[in-house]
Amino acid sequence: MSIFFPLIMETFLEVIREVMKGVVRKIAAHTFRKNVLDNKKTTPRRRKQKGGFQK
Repeated sequence: MSIFFPLIMETFLEVIREVMKGVVRKIAAHTFRKNVLDNKKTTPRRRKQKGGFQK
């Protein structure tokens, strides 16, 4: 075993931890966007105005 093994292992674990944080953030943002922002689409829409002359 090398003297640097604990240092390398600690750095490797930090990298893994940061990657996991990023993945969790992305999943949370995606879930939030799906559950909260997409639900606003269910609000009633105004009718589109028809073009041209209407009697």
